[in-house]
Formats: sequence, structure tokens, C-alpha cells
Amino acid sequence: MEPIVTITSGAIRGRTEAGVTRFLGVPYAAAPVGPKRFQLPEPAPAWAGVREATEMGATCAQTPYPAYAEALIGSDGIPGDEYLNVNVWTPDPGATGLPVLVWIHGGAFTRGCNAKPIYDGTAFARDGVIMVGINYRLGVSGFAEIAGAPSNRGLHDQIFALRWVRENIAAFGGDPGNVTIFGESAGAMSVAALIAAPQTAGLFRRAIMQSGNGVVAADPEDARKVSAALAAELGISPTAADFGKLGPAELCAAQNAVGLALMTDPDPERWGTSVIRLGGGIMSLFPVTDNDIVEGPPTEVLRAHPDRAVPLIAGTTADEFRFFTVPAGLAAAVTADALPFVLTRYGIDPAVAQAYSAERPDATPAEIFNAVLTDLTFRAGTYDFAEANAATAPTSVYEFGWPTALPGLGACHVLEIPFVFDTVKDAHSLTGTTPPQSLADEMHAAWVSFATDGTTGWAPFTTDEKNVRVFDIPESTTVTDPRPTELAALRQSIA
Repeated sequence: MEPIVTITSGAIRGRTEAGVTRFLGVPYAAAPVGPKRFQLPEPAPAWAGVREATEMGATCAQTPYPAYAEALIGSDGIPGDEYLNVNVWTPDPGATGLPVLVWIHGGAFTRGCNAKPIYDGTAFARDGVIMVGINYRLGVSGFAEIAGAPSNRGLHDQIFALRWVRENIAAFGGDPGNVTIFGESAGAMSVAALIAAPQTAGLFRRAIMQSGNGVVAADPEDARKVSAALAAELGISPTAADFGKLGPAELCAAQNAVGLALMTDPDPERWGTSVIRLGGGIMSLFPVTDNDIVEGPPTEVLRAHPDRAVPLIAGTTADEFRFFTVPAGLAAAVTADALPFVLTRYGIDPAVAQAYSAERPDATPAEIFNAVLTDLTFRAGTYDFAEANAATAPTSVYEFGWPTALPGLGACHVLEIPFVFDTVKDAHSLTGTTPPQSLADEMHAAWVSFATDGTTGWAPFTTDEKNVRVFDIPESTTVTDPRPTELAALRQSIA
């Protein structure tokens, strides 16, 4: 079956299989090419006749992940200019009032797309929820702070996509008043920024943050240091006019070179304190304070504007940082002698290791390092944002605790995604060959319930009682304020 729906730009033809209809690669904005790469998004041009929407659309230009990450999650890259597109999965385009989930992918603001098999929205549509996956500008195109260009173009794209959803989702059977945004990693950091942004009122009702935080907002002067390095690499001035003359291949090459330089020489004097502290040596290009859509770090903005809070799920995996160190071989280099040095590199008092070692007497130095960095980069910032949100809106917090079968990775970054999407069959390179389907059933059902009516099935996280749902087998449990001693020691060490 090939149903046709009409949206603001024209008619599109999708495809129905097993009771789920897909509309793929649908432009929500004009192609951001040439000088437009560094301008605000514009409406997609209208088309005549019926446009085919049965194949995945283009993705923002990017380079492959490092080999270790590519082996786990694959790389992305579908050529084409119309990469500001959405994929829509719906149980029935002829329905009315269906709940809607809008997915914002991760990838450190430099990689990723809406076309990954583990982001397939079939299971959500199967269970009565329309799912929309969006693309947005990445890297230099989306987040370089350059003269003559608006800041945070990638976030502007996300807001533009949400406005597209509000205007068009009824054509797919959805309720524009019952939209939940959700994202992972950079996508979760985007969700935090969108909650805090004054321009998003009325665009979504609820939100889910998976493995992000509420602190990412670079100082504009620091961000311009990164852009100056990009311009120097390219032999141009750091202006929109000069950057706009270049193609995506040149921009990606410079982006990679600068990212590598930042990782190997994380000098705050060279790159700016906020870039090093917030990017963790992993991200060089990410949202910047612009006094517009990003008024400051999202947690601080939310504390100042509690009326912007929305019903929220926020959480992390138990061993986030192992994803970045174990398969790359970096964890093996963290010996007892090296541990104080690498903690200092991240601005952490090495004495914090004693508190973590006391709680984990059998842990190796590498495991202590990864536990500290997991809390620094993800858990502390997630809890802080959740606490700010809980002051005025229902808030639920989770931890994904099931360890992958792959050696040493534990419950690492990205691992919860195929369980949320119920796509574990497509994620064996990350989960191993026998992931527990029962855990996917449980997590997926919780996300469906939250998107439908705001319920989660576990006790809320409040300013007085920090309840956390730990997803694991043989059964999930709800605990109050897990590992408080470690988190308190970390906070003191970076104060």
C-alpha cells in the first residue's frame, strides 16, 4: 500500500508494511548549501505533483566515526543537499489525535543522522505513537561561531523542524498538542537547550533526555577561538562569507584537524576554558551562549525561568564513558600512576579517586577513571537539570544498568537506545548476540506510556526524594539517590 498525504510543501507518497506507514526523507526546510549553509533555515520549496517519500534522505556532511566507534554503531553518510529532512512512522495517516515523539539524534554535534537502523520508529508506530526523526546541521555548518552568521544554526534547525511538526503532523494522524521530544547524547543536550529556550513554548508538551546534561553552552569568545583555528586550517578569514564559499568536504577536513588538535592539546589558553571544560576533550563544536535561543547553560536558565519546565524523563547509562575509552584502547593506559594525571587533565582533584575506590574496592584504576568521568560528563549534569525541572514539573530519572556482552564496555554510552526503540535485533554489534528482549519491552513501553499520557510507572524524582529507576535484569528496581558519596566527592573536587 502506498498512501498519499498532503503537507505544507505538497503531496508525498509513503509506504505501508505490516500496519505501519513510513514517509522518509521529507524536507522540512530548504537545502542549506553555499552561503545558505550559514543562514537561518528557510521553508522547503513547494513541489508539484506527488513526491516519493519511500527512501531515507540525505544526511549532513560528516566524516566516519573512529574505527572503534564505527565497529560498534556504524557511520552515517547519505549524499545530497536536502539533508534538513524528517522521517515519519505512523500507525494510521487517516487517524486523528495520535501522540507524537520527535527524535533528535546524537553524535557530539558533528556526526549522526535520522537514518540509523536502531532509530527505526516502527515499534513506536506499532504501539500507537507517531515517531518523527529529524536531521539538523552539524559541525561547522551548525555550530561554528563565525562573524556574519547567526549562532546555533543547528538548534535553529531543530526549532524549525518542531514548527514543521506542529503545522503538519495532523496530516499523518498526529496531535500537534501532544508532542514529546527525545534525544540522546548531543540530542539530549539539545533537548535541554530546547526546554530552556523561550522560543519553544507550545512546540512540545513533554521531553526525554538520554545520556546528556544541562550545562553545555560555550562562551562565545571561546567558541570563536575554535572558529579561528578552523579558518586558519582553511586559509580563510573566520567569516560567513569566506566559509560559505567552501564545500562540505573542505569544511569536514578542517573540522577533523581542529578536533584532533584540541584532543591532543587541550590547553584552555588556546581553546577557551568553557570549550575544554564542557566539551571534555571530545566536542569542539557545540551550542554557544547567544542571548537568543541559548541564554546560558540550560540548567541555570531553567532555574531562573521555572515556568519553562515540562514533564521530563532524564537518565544515563551506568558506565557511559567506557564507550570512549575501552574500545579505543585508552582505558588500558590508565594505570595507578597515570590516574592522578588524567583526572587533573579534566580539572578534577585526584583525591576524588579515593572516594570512588572506597565504594568500588575491586575496581581497576581504569574503571575508577571511567566512573568519575561518567559522573562528571553525564550523571551530575543530568541530576542537576532534573532537580531544576522538578521544582515545577513532574520529573522521572532512570539509569540503564544492563552491561553489554562485549568485554569491558559495561552499560556504556548509546547502549540503551536499541532498548528504547525496541530495535535490539539491529544492534548486536553493540549489545552482543543475545540482548534481553524483556528489557527492551519494559523500556520501550515506558517511553510509549510517557509520550501518550505522561506516566512512567516509577516514583518521581523530586527536590526532596531523588528516586531513580534502574533498568536491568533479572528485574528493574527503583532506588533513592544512588551512589551519593561518589557524586558528592566529585562535586567537591571540581568546586
